[in-house]
Amino acid sequence: SRRMSLRNAANFCRRVGTGFKAGVDFLRLIDSEAKHGDGRKRSVLADVHRSLRSGNQLHVAMREHASYFPPLMIAMTHAGEVTGKLDRTLIALANYYEERIKIYREFISRITWPAIQLFLAVNVLAAFIYLLGVLTPAGGGQMIDITGLGLRGVSGVLTLYAYVAGALGVLVALVVAFQKNVAGVQNLIPILYKIPVFGNALQTITLARFCWTLALSLDGGIDPIRAIHLGLDATDSDYYRSAKDEVEKAILGGATMGEALQATQVFPKEFITEVELAEHSGTDAEAIMHLAEEYDVRS
Repeated sequence: SRRMSLRNAANFCRRVGTGFKAGVDFLRLIDSEAKHGDGRKRSVLADVHRSLRSGNQLHVAMREHASYFPPLMIAMTHAGEVTGKLDRTLIALANYYEERIKIYREFISRITWPAIQLFLAVNVLAAFIYLLGVLTPAGGGQMIDITGLGLRGVSGVLTLYAYVAGALGVLVALVVAFQKNVAGVQNLIPILYKIPVFGNALQTITLARFCWTLALSLDGGIDPIRAIHLGLDATDSDYYRSAKDEVEKAILGGATMGEALQATQVFPKEFITEVELAEHSGTDAEAIMHLAEEYDVRS
């Protein structure tokens, strides 16, 4: 059930899209892909190749392995096959996944040094606590507790590590609970958005994901309802996914994309205004792509 990695997704879309554009036989391209990569990738693509030989389209073959291929890739492949622009669609997807990888690597590079500093700080503090337990002043008694924590010696070091491990455990548990929407915790998103600094960062990252997927979907020829649905799925939040019915109802009722997003009551007013401006420009996909790039810079 392991999902295709971003790197594999980018490489797959780039190679297949470029090869198809150059006129290489499609079955040959998929067969070549099935001979490289990890075991899971080879097994899935071998099944895709067999499905294509039996007469199915690529998006149908991918849907048979929906637990492996990203939903956006399946939807965009379908749109590319319907519009006859599969090569262009796959190359656009490759660019999108490569941009995701670039942002992820930049985040890791920026967080690495602070993480090292935190690790060193905890261990320096642990060293001080240990020394407080083994050293004694010339006049006897105990060393002055310069840490102010009341911890000394080996037992104090173990207590410190237990506190740190407990804090990290709680943090990881909160993140996992939020991602899996345990007990409906994502319904608290409007409250989280009001937290200074953290709330704005969380909202910006979410909107960047939504924008990228929406722009890519519209550019690939997907209808607005399905495009917005894919964008809501890309937020990885049940809070946003719950707005799908309102979006569909509004658009079927004749509303514009901006009006449909406003009807969901989950997007900030500033964002909706920017989407409406993009619609008025007459180039939805291009304008929203620029909006996605702007939100990436903010995030």
